[in-house]
This record gives sequence, structure tokens and C-alpha cells, in this order.
Amino acid sequence: MVRPTLKKQKPNLQEAIKETAWKQIAETGAATLSLRSIARELGITAPAIYNYHPDRDALVTALIVDAYTSLGESQQATIDAVPTDDQKARLSALGLAYREWAITYPQRYLLIFGTPIPNYVAPENITMPAAACAIIPLTMTLQALYSSGQLKLERLSALTPELEAMLEAWKNYGGNADVEVLYLTAVIWSRVHGLVMLEIGHHVPPVITDFGELFRREIKNILSQYL
Repeated sequence: MVRPTLKKQKPNLQEAIKETAWKQIAETGAATLSLRSIARELGITAPAIYNYHPDRDALVTALIVDAYTSLGESQQATIDAVPTDDQKARLSALGLAYREWAITYPQRYLLIFGTPIPNYVAPENITMPAAACAIIPLTMTLQALYSSGQLKLERLSALTPELEAMLEAWKNYGGNADVEVLYLTAVIWSRVHGLVMLEIGHHVPPVITDFGELFRREIKNILSQYL
């Protein structure tokens, strides 16, 4: 009997593999992801998957790139929808959209920012460009605010030579902005990220019945602190 071609088996096998992988991650976590179990669920042979992803780590890497890309596209679409002459509104919108993406796609968020997968090492030459694209909308918005003199920098402590050198090195990964802008990119992202992790990890006191209220206030605090 002639084995059916991949096209006849699954016209969109690549996407089917990824969708099934995300389903498994949601159910049992990324650490248990298995190409053979994905093949069983799709009703195909394991070699059919190997044509797309030679091993589990290759699939994980593809999922990480997809997640970063999705986040980056969401962030870029957010600022594109706000006039360029209102960078403050853009900054606020970025923070709100970041949370919205994370709570809409918690498995994707946790894959790129959560607990590392045992024995998996992300290939930086593949994942770093995607990661950089996800943060660039924030960096560029802060750079626009910096260039127009709208950022409050006078209360920041002085940069140490060590930190300045690290921030300068960041520019090699797509962070082509002033070092103070890169510093604020890291700090603002960490504040937003921390709150998002608490929310999607359900590490919130039960009395906080609407985490969005807390989150939106913090965004306003960030704006008032740095603008």
C-alpha cells in the first residue's frame, strides 16, 4: 500500500503540529512536550513531524519564535493605532496591550518568560532577533519621548560604568537607542512583566477581584514617574 503524501494527510501539517503542541503545553506543560504524542494525536507517523522539526527542541524553538513574533506584532499594531504626536498615549497603550496579549495567550507568554524547560537551551541566533522585535516598540516609543525632552531623567541615579557598558552592548541586539532609554526599557518592562506574571500565575490575593484595576493604576504611575 502506498503511504499517503503529507499534503493528503494534513494540508496544513505545520500549523496542525504547532496547534497540537500549544494544546499539550496548556494541558501538561512545555517540559512534557513530545513529538510522538503530537503525531499520535494528529493520526500521523512520527517521521512526518521530523520533516518539519527534527527533534523536540527544534519545535520548542519554533514555538518561542512564533510567540515573540506574535507579541511584537501586537505591540507594533498598538502604537500604529495611536497618533505619532501623542507618545504618552502610545506608551500607555503599549502597557495595556502587553497585559492583554499575555492573558489571552498565557501558554505562549509562559513559554518565553516562564520557568525554563529542563535540558533545553534556546539558540540565541534564532530566538534573540524575535525577542528584540517584541521589545522594540517600547524602546522606540521611549526614544521618541527622550528625543522630545519629555522623559524625566534628573532623578535617576548616575549610571555606573559597568551598567553603561552593558546597555551599550544591548545596541548590538536591535536596541539602537540612548543608554538611558534602554535602561528605562528594562525597568518599565520588568514592572509590567512582574504584574502580568502574578496575574496569569494566579498569585494574587483573592480580594483582588479585578486585577486590571491594579494594573491600569501602575501604568498611570509609570507615566507620572517618568514623564
